[in-house]
Amino acid sequence: MSILVALALALAEATTGSVTVNIGNVRSSRGNVMIDICPQNKFLDDTCAYHGEAPARAGTTVVTVQGVPAGECAIQAFHDENANGEVDRAMFGIPREGVGFSRDARIGLGPPKWRDAYFVHRGRAEVLRFSLRYFMGAKGPNPPR
Repeated sequence: MSILVALALALAEATTGSVTVNIGNVRSSRGNVMIDICPQNKFLDDTCAYHGEAPARAGTTVVTVQGVPAGECAIQAFHDENANGEVDRAMFGIPREGVGFSRDARIGLGPPKWRDAYFVHRGRAEVLRFSLRYFMGAKGPNPPR
């Protein structure tokens, strides 16, 4: 391997890191908790490049995504209770399953704004925390704010 290739690989590794998310207020152990880590142009989209999931655990579920590049990004999460790979919605698009965003960005009459959810990933291992909000059905361990 040439010195330039080795240097490029080392530089690329130095600008990525894992993001571990402790997601609170998971109301049951059914299904999975899914997260997407997105740059601004993919926020609230289903096509984010960095994705992770873990079996749901009532209370707190931990999900880790490896190789996330340094920069501004936001996390969108949901509790896929029926394991169908998507957020089930009721009338007017209200989520039937728990949803949440980095920095516990407020969910009002619609999804949060980028400015309320983004954080700067430093390209090294990081741990973040936020909680899911449920709008329908039984409440989780901590009711939505």
